[in-house]
Amino acid sequence: MDAVILVTGGAGFIGSHLCEYLLKKEFKVICVDNLSTGKEKNIKHLKNNKNFKFLKKDVREDLGINEKTDYIFDLASRASPKDFRTYPIDILTTNGLGVYNLLNLAEKNNAKFLFSSTSEVYGDPKEHPQKETYWGNVNPIGIRGCYDEAKRFAEAMVMAFVRERNLDARIIRIFNTY
Repeated sequence: MDAVILVTGGAGFIGSHLCEYLLKKEFKVICVDNLSTGKEKNIKHLKNNKNFKFLKKDVREDLGINEKTDYIFDLASRASPKDFRTYPIDILTTNGLGVYNLLNLAEKNNAKFLFSSTSEVYGDPKEHPQKETYWGNVNPIGIRGCYDEAKRFAEAMVMAFVRERNLDARIIRIFNTY
């Protein structure tokens, strides 16, 4: 296929498997990861594929991608609870400034955008199971607040781009993976 897909967080667990799947479907894949939690070993076997390009970059900065991208799958973020205490600003800015940068790139390229959010947007839910209409119960100043609120903010920004700029975007809320 001729479509070019940008996968941020592409050296992480989910991102690397997504890159591998997309390459099997013969898409061109640009994998971006700053390797703060992603591992180069997760994508080592993909590097010889002519349709795969790896960029060690941070989504909070200019990615320097001049190639037209058709899809952007954003999986870039620290997600481990141990990181909530150690890297709260990194988590907030990746899901704030980083998502903003990627949404602008999607708009510039007329690309479809997929944001990977989390079940953590529900916080400590008062209803089980949570319906799509449930807004959550989050403590914004608690230790987990940096992640929960960063993802909530990013979801709001994605929807603002959809409503104000007609960007074709979707949000997925991933629950515990492993």
